[in-house]
Amino acid sequence: MTRTQKTVFILVALIALILGLTVNKVLSGKNQGDPTALIDAGIILLPQSRSLPDVTMTNQDGQPVTINELKGKWSLLFFGYTFCPDICPTTLAQLRQIKSELPPEAVDKLQIVLVSVDPNRDTPKQLKQYLGYFDPQFVGLTPKSTDELQKVANAVSIPFIPADTSKPNYTVDHSGNLAVIGPDGTQRGFIRAPLNNAKLVAQLPVMVKNN
Repeated sequence: MTRTQKTVFILVALIALILGLTVNKVLSGKNQGDPTALIDAGIILLPQSRSLPDVTMTNQDGQPVTINELKGKWSLLFFGYTFCPDICPTTLAQLRQIKSELPPEAVDKLQIVLVSVDPNRDTPKQLKQYLGYFDPQFVGLTPKSTDELQKVANAVSIPFIPADTSKPNYTVDHSGNLAVIGPDGTQRGFIRAPLNNAKLVAQLPVMVKNN
């Protein structure tokens, strides 16, 4: 083989390699879904997952649940409370509607979790009764104290302002965003409020399948 032939052979091999990598990247991108479509639906995935603190809460059945052991499914954590006058019932109703329109294979991989920002009033019994109005399969968690709640809220960057519980009929200021927890028990991202039902119905199956 002459020097010219060797040069041509190397160039052809390099071009083939570059084309192969490019095609693989394109195909991989297709498998992962369209990041722009996810963002347009309000789904913001983190470049790196975040570990959750070792905090134990009590669910609506009175059973202990360690927050960093939410594994096996994708969990959408909504920080709210049962005495909330507006954003909580609206958001839970939207999540019920979104769930009802998702394909069964996506529903099987998802769980909706209400983390109470009002441990003073949200007993397990109160949570169970309240969530039953929306979907009995929704999970409710109440912390032992506001301090433990603050650890979890800080870890997932979902803000709330502890209420003055000495006032009658007090309200709690909190975010409407959802924290997205992956099946490995780490935070993978957020879903921005207000929720867009149609776009989330289209993109949640993509998220739980490909990420």
